[in-house]
Amino acid sequence: MEVVAMKDDRAIRGDGTSEAEWQSWTGLHPLRATTVEALVPAGSRAVVVAPHPDDEVLAVGGLLAQLARRGAPIRVIAVTDGTASHRGSRDWPVERLVRERPSESREALHRLGVDIEPIRLGLPDGGLAGLEGLLADRLLPLLERNDVVFSTWRRDGHPDHEATGHACAFAAARTGARLVEVPVWAWHWAAPGDPRLPWARARRLSLDTDASRRKRCAVQAFASQLEADASTGRAAVLRPTTVERAARPFEVVFT
Repeated sequence: MEVVAMKDDRAIRGDGTSEAEWQSWTGLHPLRATTVEALVPAGSRAVVVAPHPDDEVLAVGGLLAQLARRGAPIRVIAVTDGTASHRGSRDWPVERLVRERPSESREALHRLGVDIEPIRLGLPDGGLAGLEGLLADRLLPLLERNDVVFSTWRRDGHPDHEATGHACAFAAARTGARLVEVPVWAWHWAAPGDPRLPWARARRLSLDTDASRRKRCAVQAFASQLEADASTGRAAVLRPTTVERAARPFEVVFT
């Protein structure tokens, strides 16, 4: 897969940095710890804003599983339906993706124990850059003051992820909600200790055995993203490095 990022030094190409490289970095494990209760205090609602179906799981699937087990209120907002993941594909045309990808997302959430219907905004996949204002306007009536908004990081590399992060930052500031950003593609293009990442803001959330298992299972619900495309010869959208990162017994967020 190749995604043209807004800045070439954050372009998403090839398999990216391996999980073995990240795990061997001595700075990863001592990151300041956080807890589910610290991230989403009692009386708050977790609102996860996903640029594409699967980002909610890749970013904070383990957190969602632990919140669901506690009965915490959760809202998931799908910005796009992910219809641009297989450009030019005969096997995965837009008409199929618009059905399958939301269905995969519902199944993935179910596997996490989150049996809710995501709110779908239907904005264009691959076309969010420049629509930050529109997206923020769509988010404002969906947020409340006591919400904790989890968005993709504003410098994540993928244009849709960055646009979503900026829109969430604006909407959270307007409503008084708290913003927590999550790196998804940054793990792909960055190197261990990369100074472009805000490590001082990084917090490490340990996942218990059940949440970690549920997240791994949820990732497997995204069959459209895990299979090579025979009609175009392209590899799977979610490369093995991405799946390996999703199997970590922890998640990293920027608070």
